[in-house]
Amino acid sequence: MAGLFSKLFHRGPEGHPYCAAVVPAAGNASRMQGIDKILTDLGGMPVLARTLLALQECPLIDEIVVVTREDLIVPISDLCAQYAIDKVTKVVRGGRDRAESVSLGLREISRQAELAAIHDGARPFVSQEILREVLETAAKTGAAAPAVPVKDTIKQAADGKVQRTLDRSTLFAVQTPQVFQAGFIAGALQRCREQGIPLTDDCSAAEALGMTVTLTTGSYENLKITTPIDLAMGEAILQCQAQV
Repeated sequence: MAGLFSKLFHRGPEGHPYCAAVVPAAGNASRMQGIDKILTDLGGMPVLARTLLALQECPLIDEIVVVTREDLIVPISDLCAQYAIDKVTKVVRGGRDRAESVSLGLREISRQAELAAIHDGARPFVSQEILREVLETAAKTGAAAPAVPVKDTIKQAADGKVQRTLDRSTLFAVQTPQVFQAGFIAGALQRCREQGIPLTDDCSAAEALGMTVTLTTGSYENLKITTPIDLAMGEAILQCQAQV
């Protein structure tokens, strides 16, 4: 499988497999107490600007498509111009849920894209090390995602009663970007939607079609800004980074 993918890849400007990043940024602010998490300020810069700049700086990513709400298309386009994020080729309207939004974004990427990196718009602290490892691994294996070991003890329960304690050593919290062979993940998402298969992330679609996803090294700093507490944690991360 690895050899097949490596032979099929088109080369980007730097000799790597051409990679398009799809950034779903169409969520609402239901858990942010009315604050739009995508455009909210984080250390003097909108959350989405930090996310896109991280992808912009990665030499293994060749283009970016942002998928968002219709009312945010113009503001996000203006944001890209303001911060000179020229890898963003399109800002398009999303769908009814995340899976549909990702599918719509995949339709807009370049035909020469062999890798599709799907990254949460509200995950602004992805590092260049995380990006490089997951992209290089996906180029070899066809599917990869960064992850971190689960810290807490996890209980499986029903009706509020513990049924069993899961082995924490085998549990990982999966992050983004989740990277796949572009044609494969587009087809996998479509098939899962047609068959009504519930998806918690993009890896779920790949797994449903029998693809093995390789986990790479994530970071506890690579958090998703979902609640006001996450925003406060993001500010703390910025302060710690400034002191290094």
